[in-house]
Amino acid sequence: MSPIFVRSLPFGLYIALLVVEGLLPDWAPGFDVRWLYPVKTGLVALALAVLWRHYAELKTWGLSSGQLALSLAVGIVVLVLWVNLDAGWMLMGEMGEGYDPTDASGRVDWLLVAFRIAGAALVVPIMEELFWRSFLQRWVQQQDFLALEPARIGFKALLIASALFAVEHLQWFAGLVAGLAYGWLYIRTRTLWAPIVAHAATNGGLGAYVVATGHWSFW
Repeated sequence: MSPIFVRSLPFGLYIALLVVEGLLPDWAPGFDVRWLYPVKTGLVALALAVLWRHYAELKTWGLSSGQLALSLAVGIVVLVLWVNLDAGWMLMGEMGEGYDPTDASGRVDWLLVAFRIAGAALVVPIMEELFWRSFLQRWVQQQDFLALEPARIGFKALLIASALFAVEHLQWFAGLVAGLAYGWLYIRTRTLWAPIVAHAATNGGLGAYVVATGHWSFW
């Protein structure tokens, strides 16, 4: 299989399901679209599992204890910045209600919360880092991207990939900061597991923050 295809398919599937999520209220007014999230991340996880043998960059762990600590630290710093970088000019549009797992009485549906945090912390980081960092960031530098060592990625490629990553998010400025941080970590450690761990720490921490504060708009 094409190395571009196998790193793009899970991401493309996720984006396609996001489009379906936006259309569902018109197609099926009675359907609770919040339950599409576990379906969405479940299908992406299945795609990753089927294609896993093609991801040579994930076959070995390759993170030293120091790199693991650095990755977690980067993820936490991005999390702190993310929840503070929400000024009007830092947004593409307005922040809506987000993924609100409460019912009409305000009671939290913990199954929805569990699915949301598991998907965001375990599935999304692998899917996005394979696409944005392993593929796109290297491909911008060199079209034969599998032959490119991460340490050889230049600033231009880092900036372009991070800018495109930013456009994927409502909080575009926070997305840019995150993209630069994860991309730098990939270059610094030369292993994709480092940005995956950092991304997982950010998303998992964000889930804990959102549930603790009720700021569902960050979801």
